[in-house]
Amino acid sequence: MSTTQSERLRELLEPLVTSEGLDLEEIAIDSVGRKRVLRVVVDSDTGADLDQIADVSRALSAKLDESDAMGAGEYTLEVGTPGAERLLKERLHYERAVNRLVKFQLTEGGGELVARILKVGDEGLELEVPGVKGRKATARGLAFSDIDKARVQVEFNRKDDEKNDKKEEEA
Repeated sequence: MSTTQSERLRELLEPLVTSEGLDLEEIAIDSVGRKRVLRVVVDSDTGADLDQIADVSRALSAKLDESDAMGAGEYTLEVGTPGAERLLKERLHYERAVNRLVKFQLTEGGGELVARILKVGDEGLELEVPGVKGRKATARGLAFSDIDKARVQVEFNRKDDEKNDKKEEEA
């Protein structure tokens, strides 16, 4: 997708997504045979439920039908969320991943690190690195500049987080 088409689509679609209380995360056009697929990824601080996604999908579809942003050819519109194992690219993504376990690929041969994000600062993150073999977890800071890639990890056996309970009591 050309930058110009991406920018035009973002300008056209973002106000509709925002009006539904969501953020426009990503727009991508892929070719599947002779058809094109327009994928729109939306999210919010509290996530997006199926009703919101359906409402956004209908609004985007109507707007695209009345404009020429996709050209004359056929296309399929897919609207969804980033998913459970989202790639973290922007500060907002890190903020939404607070208290989540994240796998970091570090820059310059720094290897990998799996840790829980505790806090997002201006220059980086405060993390909790899980203890191994009965050892206690340790605190660690990580600068954004030291992160090559970061992806949220799915946790199947995570117990309810006592820190979240305390934060809710304080609020």
